[in-house]
Amino acid sequence: MTIADLVTALLGDDLPVALRAYDGSRAGPSDAAATLVLRSPTALAHLVQAPGDLGFGRAYVAGDLDVEGDLFALLALRHRLGSTRLSADQWLMLARRAGPQALRPVPRPTEEARLRGRRHSKARDAAAIAHHYDLPVEFFRTVLGPSLTYSCATWTDPSVGLEVAQAAKHELVCSKLGLRPGMRLLDVGCGWGSMVIHAAAHHGVEAVGITLSRAQAEVAAKRVAEAGLGDRVTIRLQDYRDVDDGPYDAISSIGMFEHVGEARLAAYFSRLHALARPGARLLNHGISRPGGRPRARFRRASFIDRYVFPDGELHEVGRVVSRMQDHGFEVRHVESLREHYALTLRAWVANLEAGWDDAVAAAGARRARIWRLYMAASAVGFEDGNISVHQVLAVKPDRGRSGMPLRPVFNEVPRPPR
Repeated sequence: MTIADLVTALLGDDLPVALRAYDGSRAGPSDAAATLVLRSPTALAHLVQAPGDLGFGRAYVAGDLDVEGDLFALLALRHRLGSTRLSADQWLMLARRAGPQALRPVPRPTEEARLRGRRHSKARDAAAIAHHYDLPVEFFRTVLGPSLTYSCATWTDPSVGLEVAQAAKHELVCSKLGLRPGMRLLDVGCGWGSMVIHAAAHHGVEAVGITLSRAQAEVAAKRVAEAGLGDRVTIRLQDYRDVDDGPYDAISSIGMFEHVGEARLAAYFSRLHALARPGARLLNHGISRPGGRPRARFRRASFIDRYVFPDGELHEVGRVVSRMQDHGFEVRHVESLREHYALTLRAWVANLEAGWDDAVAAAGARRARIWRLYMAASAVGFEDGNISVHQVLAVKPDRGRSGMPLRPVFNEVPRPPR
């Protein structure tokens, strides 16, 4: 049986993509939008030893398996798989074709995370963040664009472009928080400083941004200085558990909630509640899992946990609302941005592919391949509804008073200020 015969036995003989294998066999249409390339038996060994997305990811990162052309066309095959796990018969088919080396351990790409210590301790959280974020900023500029914003944008229309959509997201957050000149804003997980810079420049707040990434903190501080906002914006290399200079008039947490962990939700919301003055608002923006599924973190045997978000955990939005209210906040507004994140991720993939040589020069080919696969797969995950993202707006009541307008309008994406 050739490799092409094996793949068509697994996926069907009417493949919408092409296949080219190391044994010279081919399958699929000659004008396919994507070609899956198996460069060596090691690719099959990866799949045998780690069936599912982890084995596929290892083979792709190592270069034993490649995708030429439109990666999204290949990911469309997910609907034929039914599960990320191989059946016993499928596993045996792969093992026989891979040969004796399938039983010998295959070296794993060195980019695979191996964290030590107690899960969600301060030291381990810092190591997890460093694994994902401490890359050269030139790589992130290639992927994210000039805004250096690594969270879901908000789009009035796909044609507006990523930069406009990211500015609109920052303005939406500012609107929900009711920011006004002179207010103190804490941005938890500030990344490269985009939110605090926007809030200070356009709403006159005094802002503190915290991050666990040393590389992010250095770049964010430089961007603040270049924007002439050094007197109003402070960037700290700091864990949210160590912030003790409240009270703050508003708190934003955009795209860091996935790193908190189920076991730390009480400490997280308790700390933010203690830092908020009475009447202050909290905007918590995080990727979430759909309802009706068991509580779970990213599977430890998954590609995304080993290569992208080690120790990451997703929470169902209803549980998030309950935990916020259990710790003194009153939830006032919940918004899903699921389709917006799919558009954002596709824009990032397009940026990466267009600037591939620059990305590889900055972070290496393997790291670029990790991000290409992770972002494309995440985009289709949002499109399929397998994951979502929610903004949850809450207030710390002031003797029963929320300070919220009677009819707040948050369903329209504000125009970013000029």
